[in-house]
Amino acid sequence: MGDRQNRAMDAAEYELMDAVEDRMWWYRAMHGHALRALSALAPAPRILDAGCGTGGFLVKLRAAHPDAELFGLEYAEAAAARAAAKAGAHVAAGTINALPFPDAQFHAVVSLDVLCHDAVQEATALAEFRRVLRPGGLLVLNLPAHEWLRSAHDLRVHTARRYDRARASAALAGAGFAEAAPRHWNSLLLPLMVLQRKVLKRDEGASSDVAPFPPWLDASLYSVCRLEAALLSAGLRFPAGGSVLATATRPLDPATS
Repeated sequence: MGDRQNRAMDAAEYELMDAVEDRMWWYRAMHGHALRALSALAPAPRILDAGCGTGGFLVKLRAAHPDAELFGLEYAEAAAARAAAKAGAHVAAGTINALPFPDAQFHAVVSLDVLCHDAVQEATALAEFRRVLRPGGLLVLNLPAHEWLRSAHDLRVHTARRYDRARASAALAGAGFAEAAPRHWNSLLLPLMVLQRKVLKRDEGASSDVAPFPPWLDASLYSVCRLEAALLSAGLRFPAGGSVLATATRPLDPATS
């Protein structure tokens, strides 16, 4: 019965994601940060969204890089099929612990709130990201921040690990990546996040934070995120936040450098 309940909860979370990821303030903000990290890619890149869910970020990638060849990977077969239909991308069902792609295939690999999942072996997945990237290729990760923020939301979405900048940098360096640059975001709204997770939804049976918001509230929260993005673009760095966005590169092979 427990396994059936877990599968049902997972299906419900995918349905919520599919319903809100094109308009919910948090998805829009996260997608914006990831797209800015990818803005310097050369023309016609080959990009993998590793753990693409129901395809919301692939849709944004298609709009931002219409010349790109887009690939996705998602563990849940129904979600993978939904992502392929939604984004018109090549989407495979599988795990980031064993990516079903040849070596050195991609100019960029993006993985948004996936490395933290309890089914993911962190070191193995990072080694797989490095393997499928071309030398000089870009890795973009979004990660949930701060173990002290752990809450019922993490139970609902199966988060096993939360990160700070030091932990993200160490994991990337240990996997052989170079130029690791993690930074916190969702910082201006962190007090509200603490209130939501540690006070209003402190019960372990509470639902996840993925849900439709009233339009006025969604617009207000997204406006704060846009202000924060402008501050980050201007060079400001926050000491804490709800998430960590980390970029790194696969080093050039000695023969080609």
